[in-house]
Amino acid sequence: MPAHRLIMAALALLLGAAGPEPPSVDRLGWLAGEWVSESNDRWTEEQWSAPRGGLMLGIGRSGKSDRAMGFEFMRIAAEADGSVIFWGAPGGQRPVPFRLVEQDDGHAVFENPRHDFPKRVSYRRDGNRLVATVSGAGDASQSWTYRRREPAARK
Repeated sequence: MPAHRLIMAALALLLGAAGPEPPSVDRLGWLAGEWVSESNDRWTEEQWSAPRGGLMLGIGRSGKSDRAMGFEFMRIAAEADGSVIFWGAPGGQRPVPFRLVEQDDGHAVFENPRHDFPKRVSYRRDGNRLVATVSGAGDASQSWTYRRREPAARK
């Protein structure tokens, strides 16, 4: 076998053996920061901590004019079995788990097929924009497009 074919075969074997990267909270660092969506007098915000120790913490709130109308506590955590779980607790309800099923740079999808709605939570970042989508069975979905809010300068 010619040397170049042998090298190509060895590379293919090595790349195939490596497989996809395992899920990782650290690879979700692109989600960290403050995100805001405003339209007319309605607003929605999400804030995410940077990943540390296999954990990211998030809070969300939404409202109209100067009144908050809803909130959510969120966390993304590495579990003992190696899985990564998004836990959402809207309005202070009991947290619901969604397993990370897709992940690449700037994109993550979490699913829980047994939950009523949503069954899927996804985030996609494009520069200073973040799109969060929740979806259920069929075409039922809702999306928010956020822009990154830069931290205020300290005085």
